[in-house]
Amino acid sequence: MADKDTTEDLDGLTDDERRKRGRSPDPVLPGQQAPKANPPRPVAVSFWLWLGGGVLLILSYVQLLSSKSAIIDQIVKATHDPKITPEAIADGVTNVLWYLLGGSVVFTLLFLLFAYKAREGTRSARTVLTILPIVMVLLIFTVAPILNYLTLASILVFVIAVVLLYLPSVTGYFPKAGPKQ
Repeated sequence: MADKDTTEDLDGLTDDERRKRGRSPDPVLPGQQAPKANPPRPVAVSFWLWLGGGVLLILSYVQLLSSKSAIIDQIVKATHDPKITPEAIADGVTNVLWYLLGGSVVFTLLFLLFAYKAREGTRSARTVLTILPIVMVLLIFTVAPILNYLTLASILVFVIAVVLLYLPSVTGYFPKAGPKQ
């Protein structure tokens, strides 16, 4: 049986470091400060990439919204059904672009929340950051495949950020939960 950790050995550890040792998270009492995480460089860089990619994603839909007349013109020219009026197309495109902009803001906030938690060493946050961009890309390509170069650049930034979270040098920073004691 492994040696029991003493209270002094557990002081100042993050919640996940305590879980790795098989202990429950240390409660933070009112007036106390939570232990400060010290992430490896790739995890810290990944956090800033999530922020930058989110800003690029929002900017991409702001740009698409600002050039919506060109998008509407392309769709009107490509539509040969006399039942669909240009006004209906304009309304639909405008609504879709506003929904995409709102969605990009929501995804960016989620990315930042989970990137912050991953920076603290939370393994489940890393998993969510792996799945969330996949969901985002599937939604973009299936719901409204309206893309520009900024959208593609943000997707590339998100891929790089995910890869940084899975480098061999940071695996120990995301511990599995230890056995119950």
